[in-house]
Amino acid sequence: MGKPMVLFLCTGNSARSQMAEAFLRQHAGNIYDAHSAGLNPQGVHPLTIQVMEEVGIDISEH
Repeated sequence: MGKPMVLFLCTGNSARSQMAEAFLRQHAGNIYDAHSAGLNPQGVHPLTIQVMEEVGIDISEH
């Protein structure tokens, strides 16, 4: 049996859900299969990428 999947869902999938997915992958990726999605996807916001870089997590390829 595989890892339990966690889906973070928000409207644009440009900030909060991307950050939540990245944090879960970073801290419990060996336990959970993390994904994010949006009802109206708009791509990752540049400031979201910048903030995550500040805490040492690269989401520039999401």
